[in-house]
Amino acid sequence: MSQIHRAFPPIASALRETLKEGYSRADLLKDFWAGISVGIIAVPLSLALAIASGVAPQHGLYTAAVAGAVVALTGGSRFNVTGPTAAFVVILYPIATQMGLGGLLVATLMAGLILIGLGWGRMGQLIEYIPHPVTTGFTTGIAVVIASLQLKDFLGLSFIGTPENFIGRLWAIAAALPTLHWPDLALGLATLLLMIGWRRSRLPGPPYLAGAIFCGSIAFALKHWWPELSVATITDRFGGVPSQLPSLHWPWALPGKDGAPLHLSFDVLRSLVAPAFAIAMLGAIESLLCAVIADGMTGRKHDPNAELVAQGLGNVISPLFGGIPCTGALARTAANIRGGARSPLASFTHALFVLAAMLTLAPLLSWLPMCGLAALLLKVAWNMSERKNFQRILRVAPRSDVLLLLICFALTVLIDMVTAIVVGVVLGSILFMHRMSKLSQVNLLEETHPAAPAGLPKDVRFYEIAGPLFFGAAERAMQSLRNHDKKVRAVVLDLSAVPTIDITGLVALEGLIDDLNDAGIFVALCGAQHNVLQVLGEAGYTQESGKRWYYQSSDAAVKRLREMG
Repeated sequence: MSQIHRAFPPIASALRETLKEGYSRADLLKDFWAGISVGIIAVPLSLALAIASGVAPQHGLYTAAVAGAVVALTGGSRFNVTGPTAAFVVILYPIATQMGLGGLLVATLMAGLILIGLGWGRMGQLIEYIPHPVTTGFTTGIAVVIASLQLKDFLGLSFIGTPENFIGRLWAIAAALPTLHWPDLALGLATLLLMIGWRRSRLPGPPYLAGAIFCGSIAFALKHWWPELSVATITDRFGGVPSQLPSLHWPWALPGKDGAPLHLSFDVLRSLVAPAFAIAMLGAIESLLCAVIADGMTGRKHDPNAELVAQGLGNVISPLFGGIPCTGALARTAANIRGGARSPLASFTHALFVLAAMLTLAPLLSWLPMCGLAALLLKVAWNMSERKNFQRILRVAPRSDVLLLLICFALTVLIDMVTAIVVGVVLGSILFMHRMSKLSQVNLLEETHPAAPAGLPKDVRFYEIAGPLFFGAAERAMQSLRNHDKKVRAVVLDLSAVPTIDITGLVALEGLIDDLNDAGIFVALCGAQHNVLQVLGEAGYTQESGKRWYYQSSDAAVKRLREMG
């Protein structure tokens, strides 16, 4: 059992740690009220995010209820609140359009399995290595795409379908401007201004709830007393919100794009691999970023691998009950902490509240107008836009980082987030290797240099190699050594300042040694650090007679060269 425990991250580590420290009735009461306050925020947001993702509104509530409960009880963060988030919209909307609800839920399940694999593979810390310009670029790009998706309902426009690409979407919106419905625009704008003013005035209660109550009440009044000014509601678009528990079903049995059951096949799975990977990566990044911020607000420490496994479980179980992809929601997590949460039971309470609201308030939720929900998501898009970080990178970052930021932003907006993440990580890695390669250098140390070994013969040259020898730097470092003095009989290469070497660095080093040997110059290596020495040992560098000679110190190498005379 102990070996199994070491092999896999602990499940429910946050909950077990909380209970181990002691959990009182007062803590339970604080968790209850924190969960209620977050649930109040989550209900309208879950409805809006499901609609923005291209599915019926109840699927957002299913996600918050089912995935929220599963992750709360199994996760590695005490305070993360899990549910649908705005960042997913740019990925989910094309999947729902092309593959229907069934395809979207199958992709969700696949993403959950990937997340579980990442957690069990202890990849939680690797997310930290994604460059900041990449995350800022695609986060800001996501905000722009989300905002563009809301303009149709916010303006009350009438046109069939919504183009998947950003340029086509803007063109369709511009072409449909003559169909603008002024009551929708007026109510959407009033809701947006109310939420902005609510936050700035520091009024009690969440601004999203205030906006939802306001626009729902106005929509109800318009429908009954001024029908000529009525606006489209959830009931008009989707037939309302069902007041029933989510039922268990296989995702592939749900309708595809044409309305028929999806019929799981290899071609369907292959077409969903890339979207599922994007969902998993974005879910991992967002949930771990959310946990890190929660740690900063509370002074606690989360378990990233356990959190990834829990998010994976949430994304595997949630689609079985009609839920769409889930991850840690930053705004809801912050509200959870500010509400006085003490443990994951606060997030679990939030999930129960969402479920209770669906069962009891569905008729009222069905009156929420589409323009009001669009206003909610425009506010969400503005909050997540990373505009300050975006401007700061443009102002102070090196040109390479600015280029990386703009490329990721443009790819997210104009193509898709999958391409943006892949290109951003690859380009960021290349830029990193380019910078690191500049650290690798070869220095010729004269006999009078303090670091040069004593008694260095006049026909022996002593070089210090400094910096990592990997595939981005090795050949550049070795090139300077090829311009050697033809009159020398031996060269000593000091590797004490080389922290690491890969196979490309080894091949470049051996190529240099072969060239020097062909020119009649003997080469001795010395002073390698432990991990570099292991690579050299595997490659056959020893103190025995031959071309590949290695010595523990530069003094030993020089002594041997003097003996060889």
